Amino acid sequence: MSEIQTMSVLELLSKELEAEAQTTRQMLSRIPDDQYDWRPHERSMDIRTLATHIAELPSWIGMTLNTSELDFASNPYAPEVINSTQELLACFEKHLADAREQLAKAEEEQLHDNWTLRNGDQIYMTSSKYEVLRMSMSQIIHHRAQLGVFLRLLNVPIPGSYGPSADEMDS
Repeated sequence: MSEIQTMSVLELLSKELEAEAQTTRQMLSRIPDDQYDWRPHERSMDIRTLATHIAELPSWIGMTLNTSELDFASNPYAPEVINSTQELLACFEKHLADAREQLAKAEEEQLHDNWTLRNGDQIYMTSSKYEVLRMSMSQIIHHRAQLGVFLRLLNVPIPGSYGPSADEMDS
């Protein structure tokens, strides 16, 4: 029997979180301090907004496990104010540490409970907590890829995600 076959869903999620955290940390660490206000297009987020969102996404793990919903009408999003890569990495590590702790103390049964994302009476989604946790990790990957495009446009070498990047192949 393989290691994967003997792991619980929570253990698998923890393992995935750790793997994605390594790549995310590398990508976040590449942001030049003088580029936080840069955006590739008027409809795009600036790097500060995008990177802060990535750094805060691990906090969704604890929020999902410990609540039944997020209602933006009563809990508007107020991102942390990040002005440097050092602050960004500290923010990411803080939320990552909490995510690890929350997964470690969670119970498998919680994953079946429903969780709702809403804005007052408008329901955006209701899914199992497992599905929300997976979506949260997918959001980290998705937005990390966006950040990679931003950095590429700024001629910042990109770290590999699931193997070496073109920049790493050249070195």
